[in-house]
Amino acid sequence: MLNNETIQKIEKFVSQKPRSVQEIATHLDKNWRTADRYIKEIEDETGTISTRTFREGTRGALKIVYLLNPDKISSSKFQEELEERIMRLRRKEEFSAFDIFQCVPEKNKLAIVEEEISEASTNLQELISILNGTEKELKLFSGNLSWINLKKGKIDLFNTLEKLVKRGVRIKVLCRVDLDGVDNIKQVLQLNYKYGKELIEIRHREHPIRAFVIDNTSIRLKEIKEPTGKIKELDKKKFIFYTIRDKEWAEWLSKIFLKMFNTSISAEKRITELNKLIKK
Repeated sequence: MLNNETIQKIEKFVSQKPRSVQEIATHLDKNWRTADRYIKEIEDETGTISTRTFREGTRGALKIVYLLNPDKISSSKFQEELEERIMRLRRKEEFSAFDIFQCVPEKNKLAIVEEEISEASTNLQELISILNGTEKELKLFSGNLSWINLKKGKIDLFNTLEKLVKRGVRIKVLCRVDLDGVDNIKQVLQLNYKYGKELIEIRHREHPIRAFVIDNTSIRLKEIKEPTGKIKELDKKKFIFYTIRDKEWAEWLSKIFLKMFNTSISAEKRITELNKLIKK
């Protein structure tokens, strides 16, 4: 039976270089037919890998499996413009999540606006309910993973993340891996060692999105509006949370995530280099 750990094992193996089905079967200690079935399931369900068959129809046919880095992501001119901005921009202040939200059909979206002093005071239970609905994979667009420290009463976001790992949910993260947030990164990666599961992958990338993509079927975006201090303008901090349950838009954002992820450096490599700075 294909599980999340096996999926990640295959993805990591083919990310190093394209592999034949037989190479993957040997890597998994499975027969060729089982490996081929796993590859087909991953290709259909997550879209992270693809295959190409050489000399098809002959006895010497060879099926090669490779990590997919989609070139054609957007299906409309507006999506293309959004994609270009997301790929180019680096700071959350430079992009408004509302630009995505406004394009989604009314029946598939919900926006919540909260005026609070800090994010810790917002409705964290609503976020936990969304995260707990993850079945297979969670993709995170984050700044420096500071949200894992959010707590309110019995609510603890890090514990929620840990429960997902215990359930076998794969978690991919794009965030800044720098001196300011390295402790957050290490804390999350430690869950791999704690449970003996290589389910969490973190890579370094600066980007303007703050979002969760759940199972390629739904999105939860965050936007923060800071007080301006100007007359007749915003005078209180507003947190805007957009929930989008639209498969087309979720798959679109997922592909953008993968395009960034597949060309970004691993957190482990960044941490190794950062440790050299700390020692100096």
